[in-house]
Amino acid sequence: MFVKAHTASVIGVSAITVNVEVNLSRGIGMFLVGLPDSSVKESQDRIRSAFENSDFKMPGKRLVVNLAPADVRKEGASFDLPIAVGILAATEQISADLIDKYIIIGELSLDGTLRAVRGVLPIAVMAKEQGFRGIIVPADNALEAAVVEGLDVIGADSLKEVADMLCGRKAMTPTTPISEEEQNQSSPFAEDFCDVKGQENVKRALEIAAAGGHNVIMIGAPGSGKTMLARRMPTIMPPMTLDEALETTKIHSVAGKIGAHKGLITQRPFRSPHHTASQVALIGGGSNPQPGEVSLAHNGILFADELPEFGRSALEVLRQPMEDKKITISRAKYTIEYPANFMLIASMNPCPCGYYNHPTRECTCSRYAVHNYFNRISGPLLDRIDLHIEVVPVPIEELNSRRAGETSQAIRERVIAARKIQNERFAECEGVHTNAMMNSAMIRRFCPLSPEVSSLLNRAIEKLNLSTRAYDRIIKVARTIADLEGKAEIETAHIAEAITFRSLDRDSWGR
Repeated sequence: MFVKAHTASVIGVSAITVNVEVNLSRGIGMFLVGLPDSSVKESQDRIRSAFENSDFKMPGKRLVVNLAPADVRKEGASFDLPIAVGILAATEQISADLIDKYIIIGELSLDGTLRAVRGVLPIAVMAKEQGFRGIIVPADNALEAAVVEGLDVIGADSLKEVADMLCGRKAMTPTTPISEEEQNQSSPFAEDFCDVKGQENVKRALEIAAAGGHNVIMIGAPGSGKTMLARRMPTIMPPMTLDEALETTKIHSVAGKIGAHKGLITQRPFRSPHHTASQVALIGGGSNPQPGEVSLAHNGILFADELPEFGRSALEVLRQPMEDKKITISRAKYTIEYPANFMLIASMNPCPCGYYNHPTRECTCSRYAVHNYFNRISGPLLDRIDLHIEVVPVPIEELNSRRAGETSQAIRERVIAARKIQNERFAECEGVHTNAMMNSAMIRRFCPLSPEVSSLLNRAIEKLNLSTRAYDRIIKVARTIADLEGKAEIETAHIAEAITFRSLDRDSWGR
């Protein structure tokens, strides 16, 4: 008897349909074909044990299972459940009437229970696009798949439960997704900018960065508040759109970073990899390709604390995704593209001892040591960072002040207003949402400079010996400053403030 079930395989952050063809004939033995990897081949033993512990019988005949298309490599244990269902239908232990209407995925334990798998959300999106009625998944993945509207998401705890539902002995009850309000209530921000004493210039710079999607580097002595300020950045970021939330959730789904009780990710990611992270950990890839930190930070923030302590090669791989907003991983047998539209927030000490240019403490490092430490960050990487901020330690009398600073909510409202202006400006530009994403043609179109403003910028470029990339980035930052003030044109004050945020381009910092 021949039976066909449907499952899916994840490639990058997308999915393709995989047909599980099961044929029962004379002979003996089970044969699994269709380019399966080791974990898929091992499903035979998991299925046999699950059948024994769920009161099902393996056929005493020749069983051929084909995973089509055969030229796509099948990886992971998510094929256990569809193969098991196909075998049950081929041996007439369950009805085959409904199995062609659902995508089926899930890993089997030896006792027949179902384990959660990765990549459920992109598979659910694909199932809806392909016109399937629904998707049958492990119960721990049900809320994740339920994010997709117009698709029946059936969560099950065991192979026995799936069989009962397909035979009509148990009702198929679709999973109800978690509302956005419930998700936001369950994960409020615990930190706020009002807790930060002083540092008004740094707060201003971070507000500009959040409003325009600009990269930031903070340089200052240990304990001056760099990490504290960076960790409060998510509290002033604008809320994600539905498309951004779906993109972000798909990436985290493929990486297996979504818990059993979470649906759509509605808060922007904040990723903080340790400085010992390898190139693959940052960019992604590997023998079984997975998204890296830059993709997990998509639509959010990548915080690189103690930037010079990262390996030089690891830092250099950040340059391409900072420009292209995506990562293309090419290997001999596959090419995968992951989105990587992130804001880089970096922090660093000015020298090995940490007190170069400190207002009260003396630096013990030689000029050569300061120069060598600063040069761990290459010029091309530093050129791609829009805002350079010097973080000065807060005086003790200001720390003792009881005056509360401005709240994150107040700053966030200004950021949202500026982002709204940018959304209207770039409405006709596909894939561009913030000022930081403008190319040269867009800068000429949306950022015209008056002769007075252009003269000021030209003098600054010549005096500071800045690159053409820095020239464009100063204009982008100035455009964001004008948006925060609700101004249609870039004025002299906007360009002047943007120029002040290029402090690391000057000779005073280890050059």
